[in-house]
Order: sequence, then C-alpha cells, then structure tokens
Amino acid sequence: MAAHIGRRLRKGAATTAVAAAAVAALSASQAPGVTGEDNGRQAATGATAPVPDGPADGNATGNSPYYTDLPPLKSPAPSPSSGSGTSVSRGDAEAGIPATVLDAYKKAEAELRSAKPGCNLPWQLLAAIGKVESGHARGGRVDADGTTVGRILGPQLDGNGFALIQDTDDGAYDGNRTYDQAVGPMQFIPSTWAWAGRDGNGDAAKDPNNVYDAALAAGHYLCRNDWDMSTAGGLRSAILSYNNSQDYLDLVLNWLEYYRKGSHTIPDGTGRIPERRSDDDSHRTTSPKPSDPPRTKPAPKPHKPGNGNGGGETPRPKPPTPPTPPTPPVPPTTPQTPTDLVDHLEDAGTGKLTAMAGDAFAERIGTRAETKVGKSVAKVRIRFTITGDTDTTFAGGETVATVATDAKGVALAPALQAGEKTGDFKVTAAVVGRSVKGVDYAATVTERAADALTRTGDTPLTCTPGGEFADQVQVKATYKGTVADKVAATATLVTSATDATENDKGPYFKSADGKPVRTLTGLRTDAKGVLTLPKLYADDTAGTFLLRITTTGGATLTVELKVAAAGADSTASATPSPSPSA
Repeated sequence: MAAHIGRRLRKGAATTAVAAAAVAALSASQAPGVTGEDNGRQAATGATAPVPDGPADGNATGNSPYYTDLPPLKSPAPSPSSGSGTSVSRGDAEAGIPATVLDAYKKAEAELRSAKPGCNLPWQLLAAIGKVESGHARGGRVDADGTTVGRILGPQLDGNGFALIQDTDDGAYDGNRTYDQAVGPMQFIPSTWAWAGRDGNGDAAKDPNNVYDAALAAGHYLCRNDWDMSTAGGLRSAILSYNNSQDYLDLVLNWLEYYRKGSHTIPDGTGRIPERRSDDDSHRTTSPKPSDPPRTKPAPKPHKPGNGNGGGETPRPKPPTPPTPPTPPVPPTTPQTPTDLVDHLEDAGTGKLTAMAGDAFAERIGTRAETKVGKSVAKVRIRFTITGDTDTTFAGGETVATVATDAKGVALAPALQAGEKTGDFKVTAAVVGRSVKGVDYAATVTERAADALTRTGDTPLTCTPGGEFADQVQVKATYKGTVADKVAATATLVTSATDATENDKGPYFKSADGKPVRTLTGLRTDAKGVLTLPKLYADDTAGTFLLRITTTGGATLTVELKVAAAGADSTASATPSPSPSA
C-alpha cells in the first residue's frame, strides 16, 4: 500500500512541481533556521487555516528548533522488491530507519487509510517530519513498546529566542512547571497534545514520548481540514500547518522525496542523529544544485609512444578493458517489520465467552500471531472488532480495540462488558495493516439471573378475612452468593405446593383499577437485589395460602400467607416449609 500511495503522490504534475520548487529553494538556502518569530517553529498552529480537531490557536512545538540536515543529493536506488512498499538500498546510511520507528510510521499510515481515506497520507511524510523533528527518535532509541529511552525535549519556551508559553500541563509531560517544552519524537507541546494526542499502540494511554502514539497523532493532525496528501495543495497546506515556514516546507519535501525513492530497516538505536539545527548558525551549509553535473576529473590523454628516437610509427593502442558491471543490490531475504512476518492468526486458548446482561465477561480473548511455520511473532498490532445486535463493548465503551502482541506473540483483548441487550455477537481479530487469516470468536449475553431467594424479614404474614396484610412481602435475590440486581421475577398465588396453577380464592393483589390480581409479571429486583411486592389483600376465605416467587435463572421461594379471624386459629391447607431452590 505504501508503494500505491507513493504512486498517487507522483502521478500529479503539481506534486512534482512542489518537490522541485523545494529542492530549488534549498539549493540557495540549505534550509536555514528561524528568520523571525512568524516563520519559526509553529507545528500544529495552522496559521493559514483553522483546526477543527482542537483549538484554532494551538501551537504544537512552540517555535522550538528542528534539525536542518539535508538528505544526500543522490537518493537511494529502488530495489527489485519495491512492490512491497519500501524500496531498499543498503549502501546509504541515511536511508535506514530504525525498525520500531518505521513500524510506527507504517501503522499510522494504515490507521489513517481506514479512519481518513481521503487524506492519502503516505508513511514517508511522517518519516520526513520525524527525521526533521527528532532524527527518528534519536536514532531509534526506543523500547519494545515504542517509548523513547528518556524524554526528547525541546528548550523551554521562555521567550528568550523562542515563543513564550507558560506551563499548561503542570510539568506532566515535559517536567517543567514554569514553561512548556516540545516533547517526544514528533515534538508536540503539551497544550497541543492535550487535544491532538492519540493512542497508537493500544495500551489505553496517549504518551507523546511513544513513537506509535506520536506518529498517529501527527498523522491525524496532518489529515485534518480534509487535506489530501496526493495533491500539491493539500500536501503543502498540511506541512505548513505543522510548521508555517517555507524553509521547513522545503526541508520536509526533500526528505519525503528521498524516502519515497528508497529506505530500509535498521536495528533500533543504530540510526544517525542529525547534527545541524535551525538555531545553530555554525552548522549552516550550502545545498548543491540538483542540476550540477557530477564532478569528475577528465580522462588523461593517451600517451603516444615513439621508437625511442623521437620518431617512428605509433603503435595501435590496446583496446580498453570493458568495465565490470556493478553488482545489483541484493533484495532483503526477510520482511522489514514484524507485521510482514505474520501468515495467520490463531486462538490462544480463549474459553467460552458468556456473561449475563450488565456483567463483565470473566474470560478474555487471546489471539496469537504466527508465521507460516507456526512461529509466534511479537510486536504485531491486532485489531479486535465487536459486531452483532447486542450492546456489548470493551472496557471503556469502545467496540474496537487494538493491542500489540507480547513476547510470546499473544495479544490479549481488553475485557468485554455486556450491556442490557441479550443475544449473540462476534469478535473478530485481524492484523492491522496486513490482510491475513484472522479469527472470529462467538459470544453470548444472557438475561440477568438469580439462583437463590430469601425473605428479608421473618414476621408471619397474616390477615383477617376481607382485610389487608400489614406487611408487604420483600425478598432478596443472589447469584453465586453475590447480589443479583435487575433480575426478572414473577409472583403467583398458587393453588398448592404441588399445583402451581393460579388460586382463585384467598389473598390477592390489586390492579390499577382495583380488581383482584393473583399473578404479577415483569417484576425486577433493584440495584441491591431486593424485590418488594405490592400490598396484599384477602377475600372472605380463611386458611393458609401460598405465594410463589420465581426468577430468571431458576430461583424459587414459597411464602405462607394466613387468613383467619382475629384470635382464631386458621384452618390450614397443606403448607410446605418455604425454601429456596435453584
């Protein structure tokens, strides 16, 4: 896909004109540093356009300095494997990008391809900005999760040669409680990160010091305002919004074109750190013009040998030895990123996925990334997506979650949280940025249930004929010893302990219009698992009667109701002892 994006960037003559103009400008300036406060370090301010995703007057880097090193005049030659999206040239060290940093750029491109397809963001643009901002996180000095080893900080923005920005984050990101400083591999200041930050590595955190988070945030920032990176105007506007400086635009375009023509992966921590910065006059150089011919010495004139006496016949010169053709570059024998190694996904021992409405699923989904021969692959981002008719989400309320595989190649999805809607749904695990065989997980949300019911009091429930019971029936529902809230229940005045049909004599409830009702449906326990039934009344029939309460899940409780004249013993029918049953 990266190759496809590159082709889209190259197919417009306007885009080529922008790049050519950038090279010409750099030929005269060698990307000089800040010439005034209006042309300084203004990433994410978008001086030429509003920022719909956040404050229009934000400033991502606060005019902090940036690296001005130019790419070599001769770009790396594409290798025969250029169809994979990244041309490879092992000869030029500048074309090497640390593995984790390159993976972050490519993951961000893949995310934006889905989230903002009209942007057509190429990862090479993120690489160009990452090179200029931090030298690819100081040569790829990051840990396995993509977090920089030590914070990358710009100077404090105290107004002394830079913008004046008082502290906005209480030092949370930059450690400075007086002034703000640009932070991380893409150099966001805290006030901009507060709204532009993204979670790029699926750890539920937004860390400007993490290359995955920072690259994704930069991608979203560049793609705001509906800019299209495949057009000259969109590309120019996006880069200038990151830093409203012509010098910066020229420099980034040079690195963009350089990386589009070739790059390769190098181990983390082995990349070159640039030397020249926009605030350092001592390191300014002049960019040679691209049109200058290569400087080569003229071939020496052939010596005309004589006969030893200053004369004689000139012998025929020997034919020149044909030059040895250059050895073509050897294409890499292994993929460039962990994602390229993945052949398929496998379930990593996930158990049955069932939960009652409103509960968290006890089982979590585990998916393993594997090569064709079944070897586990670490540091691969897996996207988990919930589909179906229930309102189940991951913890945090999302229906999509992205998690990187651990050292054993396993990505553990966030816990599932069931909503109130019951039924079946599906969770699909897929590799981010690569089309390989995924895994589908079937899951079910069942109704809330109780397995036990008990009365909250032990006072006998008695009434005189034609009267009303003084106490209302109240029960508490539990499930496996814990409160069973919002559980559906039914209450019925039954004929006998062995006959669950509705009794047409004895105690009754009243409907809204005052008529006798001996079965209540649609009841639910409250947040504490308690169910309080409406008031009971008695007709003129004396005796002992039974009220049976049942819930979803099979909990049952039978309660005795006695109707007798005051001071008289009741004539009881067969009355079982009330006892809960599952």
